[in-house]
Amino acid sequence: MSSSAERAADGRYEGLRGDDLEARLALPKVAVFDRVGSTLDVAHEIAAAGAPAGTLVLADAQTAGRGRLGRSWRSQPGAGIWLTIIERPVDARALDVLSLRVGLALAPALDAFARDRVQLKWPNDLYVAGHKLAGVLIEARWRDATPEWVAIGVGVNVRTPVGEPNAIGLRDAASRLEVLDTIVAPLRAAASASGVLSEGELASFAGRDLAAGRACLEPIKGRVLGIDANGELRVEAATGAASVRAGSLVLEDLS
Repeated sequence: MSSSAERAADGRYEGLRGDDLEARLALPKVAVFDRVGSTLDVAHEIAAAGAPAGTLVLADAQTAGRGRLGRSWRSQPGAGIWLTIIERPVDARALDVLSLRVGLALAPALDAFARDRVQLKWPNDLYVAGHKLAGVLIEARWRDATPEWVAIGVGVNVRTPVGEPNAIGLRDAASRLEVLDTIVAPLRAAASASGVLSEGELASFAGRDLAAGRACLEPIKGRVLGIDANGELRVEAATGAASVRAGSLVLEDLS
């Protein structure tokens, strides 16, 4: 395996090289970049070249970070944790709920570094005190009906972004390496889980659900009831309870 991305992966992260982080995080491969367009793009390139499950792509900065629905943003140097981890799942059904599972894994791990308890917002965001702390983006590549690999992109604000009043960072003393130490294992565990969300996972989500009981404008107008085992958003609309599989959740008091 010798992709152009791998050959350029010669950066340092808080002074550590990729092999230092491999040993620290117990991962088979860590590709470290000072700056990339998107860690997701790099992950797909090296996954196609045969990167093993558990390969981590880590950048100090991104010039074209990717979000849902084609959104793009700049991820400033040292301001957050911008990563993608490659996994090779065997259960295609679990991909439908993977972004929620990743959020469920990240929230309790980030509690120790956050200014308040971390909440979850369907389908892929983490919030603290009504402000966005982190986001998750899942991209899979398929061979016929089987997932060949999945790239799990995660962005966590360590510092509060300048000029973004709806965003928040971690506590001032939070260390990026300590956060990485805490979140990598739960991320991998979430990726290895099978099937739809369990009753325990649904209860955990309900305990952190930012939106439950609140009025929403999108994806349909109504009042949020929660989520179901398939990861669908449940909304009490004018015509009765409805389930929504995809879209963005816009809350009336956060719009």
